[in-house]
Amino acid sequence: MAKAHGKPERRKPRANGSHAGHTRASRDDKTTGAPSGAALFKPAPPSSAASDDTVFVALSLPEPALSESMQAYFDKCMEKLGFVPNVLKAYAFDMQKLEAFVAMYNDLMLAPSGLSKLEREMIAVAVSSQNRCYYCLVAHGAAVRQLSGDPPLGELMVMNYRAARLSKRQRAMLDFAVKLTNEPWAVEDHDREGLRRAGFSDRDIWDIAAIAGFYNMSNRVATATDMRPNSVYHKMAR
Repeated sequence: MAKAHGKPERRKPRANGSHAGHTRASRDDKTTGAPSGAALFKPAPPSSAASDDTVFVALSLPEPALSESMQAYFDKCMEKLGFVPNVLKAYAFDMQKLEAFVAMYNDLMLAPSGLSKLEREMIAVAVSSQNRCYYCLVAHGAAVRQLSGDPPLGELMVMNYRAARLSKRQRAMLDFAVKLTNEPWAVEDHDREGLRRAGFSDRDIWDIAAIAGFYNMSNRVATATDMRPNSVYHKMAR
């Protein structure tokens, strides 16, 4: 983490035209005149996410041994990502719950679909933005940055997807997911028809709804337990 640079204080010249004196000159870089050593740096404040890799949930839950399949999955995460997402560690207190969560996530976000992986991550972030879910905004905002190769798009999804320059297809998809999040009782035939006009099949509409539903559930569990994202997400794809 970069340390904050202090602004060197410049003293006024003395009446005889000399400057700060030999003590200052000995501490300054002779080429640039900038302070050197301790005079240049101030201690950086601790990171707000400093403890998020060790204390990632606000509940005291058991830590049983992983099942063989889940140990293999965690090992695959380490191989591909370099870390195990904290959400998986949080679910690891119960192997049935962990395996169900992993299976649903993999089916919705990674399995073949008429939605691209980027579009699925965009839904995750747009829904999480409505729910103000810290964990999912950080983790899936990073995924949008990475998959799109466009860091500002990740920030726009987090803050306000309507400000992004999206295709008509993407805008219709996110409008539907957000309406399903905020006003599920108000979703009607014309909303589904709007998705069809934007080029989505009925199977795609199912997937949009399922992904929105999954992240509404995940947002609430993450917020209820104060789940914290891995600190590495903050710097990814920037």
